[in-house]
Amino acid sequence: MTWLLDGLRETDYTRLLKTKEVYVDYMGGCLYPEHLVHLHAGFLSSSVLGNTHSASNSSMLSLAHAKEARNMVLSFFRAPADEYTVVFTANASAAMKLVGEAFPFTGASSYVLCADSHNSLHGIRQYAAERGARVIYIPATPQGGVDFDDSEAILRKSALVSGSSTSSLFALTGQSNITNSKLPLSLLTVASSLGYSTLLDAAALAPTSYISLEDIRPDAMAVSFYKMFGYPTGVGALVVKKSFLRRLQRPWFAGGTVSIVQVPGSVVTRSYELHEQFEDGTINYLSLPAIVDGLRMLSAYMPFLPLRLSALTHYAITNLKSIVHDGSGRSVVRILSRHSSKRLHFVGEQADTGSIISAIFLGPDGEMLPNSFVEYAASVYNISLRTGCMCNPGGATALLNLQEDMDKLYSGITLHELERCVGHELGVVRISLGLASNFWDVWSVVKFVEKLASGSTRTDLWERWLETHKTR
Repeated sequence: MTWLLDGLRETDYTRLLKTKEVYVDYMGGCLYPEHLVHLHAGFLSSSVLGNTHSASNSSMLSLAHAKEARNMVLSFFRAPADEYTVVFTANASAAMKLVGEAFPFTGASSYVLCADSHNSLHGIRQYAAERGARVIYIPATPQGGVDFDDSEAILRKSALVSGSSTSSLFALTGQSNITNSKLPLSLLTVASSLGYSTLLDAAALAPTSYISLEDIRPDAMAVSFYKMFGYPTGVGALVVKKSFLRRLQRPWFAGGTVSIVQVPGSVVTRSYELHEQFEDGTINYLSLPAIVDGLRMLSAYMPFLPLRLSALTHYAITNLKSIVHDGSGRSVVRILSRHSSKRLHFVGEQADTGSIISAIFLGPDGEMLPNSFVEYAASVYNISLRTGCMCNPGGATALLNLQEDMDKLYSGITLHELERCVGHELGVVRISLGLASNFWDVWSVVKFVEKLASGSTRTDLWERWLETHKTR
């Protein structure tokens, strides 16, 4: 049923076969289909595009393609055009920063977020704290994510303290990029009913999951397009309610966001178009046409993607858990991330988790192998994976049971000092699947781990890894 994805892999990812690279870091960035690059290069070669802040023919063409891209983004996420607009940004982090810096926090406000969130949401607490707002965390469960009932109780308690007339914000990461949890989007509806403004970080959710803003209706949602279909980088979006944008109070202005500026003086008239008030400088007008092609492509494959990834993830987890060291019989891999509670069987079904496997690797005596060693060993076998805390300290803390160590942190502490206190390198080894993943990829990862189970092979890799550390 997912043969269309096999065809995409064969025709648009020929470079993987040529380089023999096994790419399993889709949560870090999706690999682009080659036809998107060729299509965009052809468009640029035959078009004259100018800066959108003009009325020339070239500028009008750029504006027309920017408008098409906005409409395509709204359509892809089922966002009602009369209610939502699109602000183009450099990435999802920049989209979330726009909300944080302009949100009208007061001393009576609350900023509520989940511990299992990306740093881009944690960073908003700086803006909230500067304006006297309370920062309230919803704790993560041991496998990440949140407990719905506990989350609702915290939201209700905070709303009672703040009062319904104050400006409070609830932010939710739709899918954790380390624990593999899909956090309940229905919490956005609960928060909205209690008077919160709501922000959805969909950077990790959008690449493999269907999102309908007709259903969940957050005030704002942040995405990065390179994570969805690989090309182009440097373009993200804030899909946002127009009514919410009007409430935001930008602390500065720039070229493109204003129509009149008094100099010297203090008079400023913002741009007539609402989205332009939040697009600093010149938008990436050369890349926006590629977003239209990318979303069209992804919409064709999205119905099949969860089914494919469910099968591959299940195969990988089942086989990785069965691999043991040849001498001691101990497991090589301890999987920490959340497992799906169900196998998908039909096209169009949605998974209750992502397609991420976060784990630690163990030696024959059960000790944790350094993540940097695992990453080095994987690179020897042309496997691209990722190690670390994935810019999600709350999720990593939950998986690694480090809350007591987290509570002891002090201002200015370095990563080296924290790792010395904990006793090992921080973070996990993350394997993440996506648009172009196939059976060969997960089979190759399993075979790599089987090599680490061999004492002689592991010893050889270890000695080579130590040599590379000496030269650094």
